[in-house]
Amino acid sequence: MKTASLNRLAWKKLKKNRLAFSSLIFIFLCFFLGLFAIVFSHDKSPMANEMHIELATLSPGIRIQFLEIPKAGVQEVTIVDALFFGKQLKVKRIPISSFNRIEEGLVYFSYQSEIEQTYFGEYEIKEQIFWFGTDKYGRDMLSRMLYGIRISLSVGFIAVFISLIIGITLGLMAGYFRGRTDDIIMWFVNVVWSIPTLLMVIAITLALGKGFWQVFVAVGLSMWVEVARIVRGQVLSIRELEYVEAGKVLAYKSFRIIFKHILPNVIGPVIVISAANFAAAILIESGLSFLGIGVQPPMPSWGGMIKDHYSYIIMDKAYLAIIPGVAIMLIVLAFMLVGNGLRDAFDVKD
Repeated sequence: MKTASLNRLAWKKLKKNRLAFSSLIFIFLCFFLGLFAIVFSHDKSPMANEMHIELATLSPGIRIQFLEIPKAGVQEVTIVDALFFGKQLKVKRIPISSFNRIEEGLVYFSYQSEIEQTYFGEYEIKEQIFWFGTDKYGRDMLSRMLYGIRISLSVGFIAVFISLIIGITLGLMAGYFRGRTDDIIMWFVNVVWSIPTLLMVIAITLALGKGFWQVFVAVGLSMWVEVARIVRGQVLSIRELEYVEAGKVLAYKSFRIIFKHILPNVIGPVIVISAANFAAAILIESGLSFLGIGVQPPMPSWGGMIKDHYSYIIMDKAYLAIIPGVAIMLIVLAFMLVGNGLRDAFDVKD
């Protein structure tokens, strides 16, 4: 019950920290928007990759009319796939500037075209608002921004998960067994620690290849060192406490002492470092995508969006690079504030 009480106390202290608690709400909101990106996106196609070159770099808030013509032979997908991954559109969407209805059809002008065209058959006219404008390929920026939340949070979550498995395991072994085991593990930790993080991530990415899952592994394998060092330091002090000595006297196996008695007492600092690593993972993924060796097109990534549009910063379309840049800044700042709030919440001195 003591552990539960300490956790409740930490939660109460975190809620009193308005900045950290607001950041936590913002993170959950981003998670919700990313998970149900299809629901909130105008572009329901897979990866929000519906291109209309004639609509390239339109200003935010512009309204465009679309002529929707039914398509045949569209492959059906399950409701789950359609809800979380999108589906092929059942209509062909043509942006138009004006139209006139005629018997059994309509006459229309395509967007930025002076050629009159006629269509006979079933159709619908719908209007779409591009709240964040369109990118240089004519794709809806808002839809791709929502998809980009998935990439950033997924990379952060899986990379932190990988780093925790490796870092906690090695840190527990080094701190508990000490001696030669500690020397070998710390030698390995120091070797990895001496390699610049970004350089190591680039090397691992090039070795594994470019792609979505490769980024997860590369970022995760570069972030476990700090976790291992912190866990080792905590275990070195905990292993000398009375309840650990009592476990040894009672002939408990080392595995039981480590994972049942020591590990629960190092979770607090690990949670704090995980929040900081989550922010670092998002930054690293964005940097890799900007360099072209991270998540590959057409999968939307905030770093990739900046790469595609950084040349527009000196033009009147700077928002194409600024919007994803601000999104990265906000979510990284939110994780750092949550990390600081957790550190204060788990500080037993207060």
